[in-house]
Order: sequence, then C-alpha cells, then structure tokens
Amino acid sequence: MSKKIAVVVRDRQDEALRMSIGLTLMDDSVDLFLLNKKLVRTKENELNIDTLGEMDINIYSNIEDSPNSNHLSTEAMAKNLLSYDHILPY
Repeated sequence: MSKKIAVVVRDRQDEALRMSIGLTLMDDSVDLFLLNKKLVRTKENELNIDTLGEMDINIYSNIEDSPNSNHLSTEAMAKNLLSYDHILPY
C-alpha cells in the first residue's frame, strides 16, 4: 500500500531534493514543502529539480516568487500536511 509522504525543507535543499527522489522507490507519493526560502537551482541540484518534475513530485513554497514551485501560504501548508501519512522535517 503506497503512502503519502511530505518532506518539509528548511535547510539543506540539495540533500532534501535528492532524498525525496529516493522516497519514490516504493511507489509512495511524495511532496516537498519549502519553508521561508526560495528554491535555488544550482549546478549540483539541477538534475534533481528536473527529475522531481518528471516524477510528478509537487514542490510548494511559502515564498510567492519561488521558481519551480507552487505558492502556498504557511497556513495552507499546515492544513495540507494533515492529510499525509508521514511528514519528514529536513
């Protein structure tokens, strides 16, 4: 039975992106929630960002103009997180 997993990212975006891709290996549904920082596309994480998009992993941010992510207010994020089976702070 697949699970619904949320990864809440505050620091170490590169590692959180890589780990989120790995969480899909068991056919679980994974979404990323970026808090208080824009998604930064670097040479090191460019492939991971592209892979997240290909794997239909949603990226949400509470920063309005964060690239490659959908904006959600902090309050909306908190409400959405209630629907996940597992929440991993990163």
